[in-house]
Amino acid sequence: MSTSSAQFPSLPRAERVALKRLVELDPDLAQIERKGGKLPWRTREAGFSGLLSAITGQQISNAAAASIWRRVAALPGALEPAGFLNIEEEALRGVGFSRQKILYGRLLAEAFVDGRLSIEMLSIAEDDAAIAAISSIKGLGQWTAEVYLLFAHARRDVFPAADLALAAAAADLKGLPERPKPKALREIAEIWRPYRGLAARLLWHHWRYLNDRPSFDEQATV
Repeated sequence: MSTSSAQFPSLPRAERVALKRLVELDPDLAQIERKGGKLPWRTREAGFSGLLSAITGQQISNAAAASIWRRVAALPGALEPAGFLNIEEEALRGVGFSRQKILYGRLLAEAFVDGRLSIEMLSIAEDDAAIAAISSIKGLGQWTAEVYLLFAHARRDVFPAADLALAAAAADLKGLPERPKPKALREIAEIWRPYRGLAARLLWHHWRYLNDRPSFDEQATV
């Protein structure tokens, strides 16, 4: 059964061209759109708010994360680094942030305020440098950095090999007896360079098809 993606825009023309090249590199990937429908183009906000959203969703369900995020976003100034730093802990606790997530959010906000992170820097930095910059902030690991860069900055070759759903989709696609570990999944992904990010999007799309999931939040993949 094909899952609906009508709420998301279709791929930009340049990405559709890149996708054609990708499936030429690995024809196995071509079956994903045949089974699950056209790959939609999913995005998230760039900058502080996009990374704060990632912190919000850590270790909780999609539904809980969405509910908390709506309440956080309603706090005046919460989606701007300086504004977030000005919000009292009691107010953040009141909308569902744990003390740990408040700490992580404030460390992230400080990094944007003092210039260690910025939308501009994350937009132009090489993939590895951008991942390292984000991962240097406590509470934001490599997986979060990779997923953020994929969906907020449309990085075409970033591949979150530690993602369990990508591993499960790859195992199904390739007929493997079990989900590959991150190292093995990275080895499988080598054939997809320089389009590994697009391959990740396809694999998530395949995972949703396999699980008959009508909607998507990349944070649900672990």
